[in-house]
Formats: sequence, C-alpha cells, structure tokens
Amino acid sequence: MTRLKCTVKNCMYNEDRLCSKNDIMVGGQDAAKPNETRCDSFRERTGSMTNSMSQAREETSVGCHAQNCRFNQDCKCQADEIGIAGSNACCCSETECASFDCQCK
Repeated sequence: MTRLKCTVKNCMYNEDRLCSKNDIMVGGQDAAKPNETRCDSFRERTGSMTNSMSQAREETSVGCHAQNCRFNQDCKCQADEIGIAGSNACCCSETECASFDCQCK
C-alpha cells in the first residue's frame, strides 16, 4: 500500500490530509506532467456531507491509469508515498497526483 497525503480540502474523503476511502484511482492515461493527472475518486464535500466509508489512514491502495508514470506497475501505484493536490477543487479535473514522475521518452 502507498502512504497518501492529500491536500484536497474539498474532498469528502479527506480527513486531516489522510484518505478515508479504502482505495483511490489516479487518472490521466497519457499524462506527461502532474497537472495532466487527476484523482478520479474525488468527491466534492458539500454542506454538512461527511464521509461514510471507513476511518482515514495513512496507507491506501492506489490504482493508476497514468501509463507514463514510473511508479505505475500493472495499473497499481508502487510509490512508497504520493501526494494528491488541488486544495480547493470542485471536480476531479482540478486535482492531480503531485508525485507523478514521467518516464516519457
């Protein structure tokens, strides 16, 4: 599992920079830069909506569609730690995997 630090304050799964969702998916199949990725699991926190998944924890299973990332192995993130950024995001396209590292040629 990957240690996940999330700065997306508006995500309903974010609890003190930790994710309360058991697994997330990073999108951006043809990404060559971090801002071309996104957290497909992002859900905007609205009003008093709170997470009903599980307790937030540091380690999370991270699926990854960013084929060019050096941490992606068979659609799973193999990085020890990643960051998800997009502090005031309202939709997943306003988030990114800040740890994306392109192995592009």
